Amino acid sequence: MNTQTRMLKHLTTEASNPASESLDDFTTAEIVQLINSQDAGVAEAVGRQAKPIAIAIDVIADRLAKSGRLIYFGAGTSGRLGVLDAAECPPTFNSDPKQVVGLIAGGPIALTTAVEGAEDHPELAMQDLERIGLSDKDVVVGIATSGRTPYVLGGLEYAQKIGAFAIGLACNDNNELASRCDLAITPVVGPEILSGSTRMKAGTATKMVLNMLSTGAMIRQGKTFGNLMVDLRATNVKLNARARGIVEAATDLTDLEADELLKRCGGEVKTAILVFHSGHTPDEARKLLELAGGHLKQALRNAGEGDSPK
Repeated sequence: MNTQTRMLKHLTTEASNPASESLDDFTTAEIVQLINSQDAGVAEAVGRQAKPIAIAIDVIADRLAKSGRLIYFGAGTSGRLGVLDAAECPPTFNSDPKQVVGLIAGGPIALTTAVEGAEDHPELAMQDLERIGLSDKDVVVGIATSGRTPYVLGGLEYAQKIGAFAIGLACNDNNELASRCDLAITPVVGPEILSGSTRMKAGTATKMVLNMLSTGAMIRQGKTFGNLMVDLRATNVKLNARARGIVEAATDLTDLEADELLKRCGGEVKTAILVFHSGHTPDEARKLLELAGGHLKQALRNAGEGDSPK
């Protein structure tokens, strides 16, 4: 047995799951029930990491407020999930596409095609991070289910050398990432129903953590008003309808009135809500928002209007 095989055998995510040992004899309904029952424990595993996740959110929010970036990187499924979360931030929060960045071992082609061996080279992560100008203002999240992917280990080491805040996200205890990062997040979900198929429970846990990191940091940045996505970028029919619905929810205006208000405010949801509640012009409202650091509730307080969304 070679070294690589011995190392994999010690990973929880590579172990055999007793519940699925006769998986190929299961009926379709039994397969569905088993996957669902196994998935039920994923949220609990993520919940056990609430403290480091909260710490990570505060660090990310602080760095973003100081012109830093959030940079995800990983290989395979881990890399794809990081790229996905980064790609969803601009339409959801109207964030600069350069503010949250996703890197995957092997480059963009690896999003849809396996790039053999890309994850085995730690120097490739350093090159990818150098290419985007990683600095000590940034936060990186190295994602590796196994906790030992060379590409991710190399990227974390380079990030620490540069002075960026390094977060490691893995789904195995006692992983190698922990010694190469400033903060470790480790939701241990146990063996997959398909041994080693970490796109399943481990992938779900990873997506849940990334949802928390980006959403939590954006909330801290004032990208929401109550639970409303007031900084969304309306780039299609659905999002235009959502923007109008958010204005209606925050103002009790009719569809037509909300649409007219949005047009007056250049499609800016925050501006529209502040104009309605404060009586200021759109330009005055934008200045109030700027003074409040983009936080709509604070801008309303500054304008002498309370903090209720209604």
